[in-house]
Amino acid sequence: METVEPFDLILFGATGDLSMRKLLPALYRRHRSGQLGPDGRIIATARSQMSAEEFLSRAEASLVERLTPEEFTAEGWAGFVQRLVFISVDAEAPRGFQDLADCLADREDRVRVFYLAVAPGHFVAICEHLAAHQLVSARSRVVLEKPLGHDLASAQAISERIGAIFPEEAIYRIDHYLGKETVQNLMALRFGNMLFEPLWRRDWVRDVQISVAEQVGVDGRAGFYDRTGALRDMVQNHLLQLLCIIAMEPPTSLEAGAVRDEKLKVLRALTRLEGKDAMRNTVRGQYRAGAIAGQPVPGYLQEDGVAPDSRTETFVALRTELSNWRWAGVPFYLRTGKRLQDRAAEIIINFRDVPHSIFHVVYGAGQPNRLVIKLQPDEGVRMHMMAKSPGDRMELRPVSLNLDFAEAFQQHQADAYERLLMDVLRGRLTLFMRRDELYAAWNWIEPILQAWDEAADPPKPYVAGTWGPAASSALLGREDASWHEES
Repeated sequence: METVEPFDLILFGATGDLSMRKLLPALYRRHRSGQLGPDGRIIATARSQMSAEEFLSRAEASLVERLTPEEFTAEGWAGFVQRLVFISVDAEAPRGFQDLADCLADREDRVRVFYLAVAPGHFVAICEHLAAHQLVSARSRVVLEKPLGHDLASAQAISERIGAIFPEEAIYRIDHYLGKETVQNLMALRFGNMLFEPLWRRDWVRDVQISVAEQVGVDGRAGFYDRTGALRDMVQNHLLQLLCIIAMEPPTSLEAGAVRDEKLKVLRALTRLEGKDAMRNTVRGQYRAGAIAGQPVPGYLQEDGVAPDSRTETFVALRTELSNWRWAGVPFYLRTGKRLQDRAAEIIINFRDVPHSIFHVVYGAGQPNRLVIKLQPDEGVRMHMMAKSPGDRMELRPVSLNLDFAEAFQQHQADAYERLLMDVLRGRLTLFMRRDELYAAWNWIEPILQAWDEAADPPKPYVAGTWGPAASSALLGREDASWHEES
């Protein structure tokens, strides 16, 4: 198995939820696989002035909770802990940065990754402290978690100040959805096979749906979420990036510049939703008290930390198109929300119906072909088609061809953060957002936000445990379409 070069990965926010829940388990798994090599260190930093022993105890407890007994072993932990160093560092003050400099002294030849798993408001301060203490070496990289800004102007301000310290090729704007195995297989499906590419266009596709549904609520993030909302939190990055992968032209190679150039073209081809068009083609909702999996849950306004008169949206559905030859006239429907009926992330390609059916309706009406690309909770691809039902009569019924990745590939499937962390250490930028992509995404989102502010309409209520406001279904119903909601 290919190992990475010697490295120092400096993890800011090491005691936070993201680090404990995702990053440390991902690094532990890559350590167990042998990919981290013998000379790779993980330097955990946090504002808390705890001891190294206290941090290690917390990290161990978190790994025990999140890994299986087969994954977390005494031997594995004993090896992993040899990589871990803890330093108390205050992101907003000089405290701790000299200790970090001492820890990194005489290791400028190693790959040096600064992973900022902290609130975006700390990004600039951390990078400027790194520069002031001369910690940005020629082999340094910085990883930025979303959201990158609150609007276009703030995104530009953050990018310009960080760009004055790190060159663009050393900035990794991470979107974990692009690290999912299914998204990688989507590229293989499109560009590694001749079967679908000739059909991947307006002549054969009726509509495209991208849904990311969550059952959880704000989950302790009310302070962040109430200032952000679903459009900024999910659509501006995750859903638009998935749309880019679906709709982009074949790149000349898998080299980062080639792929990101094609994604940028998609973002620039999106039909802008402004004023009345934005109000007609978007739905925003906010959940009320209901039940998830049979358990009662409060409404958004009753969540701890949410303003009692908040108009923050917890649900967004929208319709857009692409102004280019491949996709002109094909509706792209995007939907995301919290406290919905099920946890699911999927991309649906609905193909056009047959131009003339030779099967009389008495024997069963045909249904258009549909490609379902499931991202979570299970990853796989399913093709829905029509086949004759056994028997004397020519009666059709829908059947599906199913590729279940867990079943097809028996070995451990690396999760998104495992893959993306390895890409950072190896210097592979293909799955990370470039600055002009970030700007293009915000440039498209801003008119929708402006239209909502000017209309001053409250979000449409929906009961927790449902699929969102009725207006979401009506949005598709105008074109005789419906959301795919297969369990």
